[in-house]
Amino acid sequence: MFIVVALSLFAVGPAAAQTNAVCSADNLPGMIEGFFQLTTALGIVGLAVVWQADSLIEMFTITPEQKKGLKRHKRSAMKSAVVLVALGPLYTVAGSMMNLPLAQCVDLAPW
Repeated sequence: MFIVVALSLFAVGPAAAQTNAVCSADNLPGMIEGFFQLTTALGIVGLAVVWQADSLIEMFTITPEQKKGLKRHKRSAMKSAVVLVALGPLYTVAGSMMNLPLAQCVDLAPW
């Protein structure tokens, strides 16, 4: 037991003192933020395209089963877009509360 406590005090100290490689890079935090903003924007545009296409197809469907399937597809697309939009700010807030190294220098809020 004493060995575990001693090792955790002395061996973990230098590892915790290291600087974050992502934060110390020149352009990397900005590139990560830009990539996340781009993928979020593409996800929202994809949602709009899928929603409009499903609505258009729904006008020309005949059977109620097809209409139910299209409505399920629209709900699934909406859930995916909500997760995509909420994931960045959630990581930013939760990561800063848990002292995650990437959350200290990268803001993943898409706006």
